[in-house]
Amino acid sequence: MLDARLLPIQNRLMDPPALLLSRAGISADQITLTGFVLGALALPALWMGATGVALVLILANRLADGLDGALARRQGPTDRGAFLDIALDFLFYALVPLGFALMDPAQNALPAAILLTSFVGTGSSFLAFSVIAEKQGLRAEDYPTKGIAYLGGLTEGFETIVFFCAICLWPGAFPVLAAIFAGAAFVTTLSRWVMGWCLFRPQG
Repeated sequence: MLDARLLPIQNRLMDPPALLLSRAGISADQITLTGFVLGALALPALWMGATGVALVLILANRLADGLDGALARRQGPTDRGAFLDIALDFLFYALVPLGFALMDPAQNALPAAILLTSFVGTGSSFLAFSVIAEKQGLRAEDYPTKGIAYLGGLTEGFETIVFFCAICLWPGAFPVLAAIFAGAAFVTTLSRWVMGWCLFRPQG
């Protein structure tokens, strides 16, 4: 919902460190992979109940996600980089609810399952829209630096990270917060279905 408005601010903040990393010979793909490893470590941290450690790892992952894009703009974007970015992001997003389910299966397993189902909805509708939009040569003007055709919604990257921070800070509220966010994600999925249905209507 807010990603398009925050993107210019993010770009300005990420450009200086990206310049230093580029001069050091570090590639965007290296940052992407490093960020994923850090984010994936949030899973065992959550499993052990170390939500503070998990929060730091989640934020490190998101910092890397901003840096790899800034590096790609400096070094030249690649199809492999765009593929890695979205593929690893989606898996990272799934690992966080899984970590909470493992932390307290009795309380968190069902809310985590519902949340993951909502993530499948947002992810599949996002990717399906992107594939057809690319085929038709459509690009999102609000996201000019994205490596693929990008469709926003009520729950985007910023909202997801705020949610992840909230459940790490208040892990006991995970069932309630997960239900609320899953509901918002289902709304996002529905809105993308409607958008795709209308935009990709057969001509003639």
